[in-house]
Amino acid sequence: MAAHFPKPNNNHPMKTTIKDNVLHIEIPLHAPRPSATGKTLTVASSNGNKPTEAVVNGLPVIVGVNAYIKPER
Repeated sequence: MAAHFPKPNNNHPMKTTIKDNVLHIEIPLHAPRPSATGKTLTVASSNGNKPTEAVVNGLPVIVGVNAYIKPER
């Protein structure tokens, strides 16, 4: 029987800010779920490269985030 994991909470999208010349990324966690390769379990993802509200030289900063854990063996 395959495990079922909830989908990411898209009601709380990734947030970015720049303060004191440091980019801060806030992304919601979700229940661990298998990565595309199955080698790790993802716990947060931007689901690809996304333009953000953070701006450098008048252009939006594009961010791609994958946070994962290694499954226990």
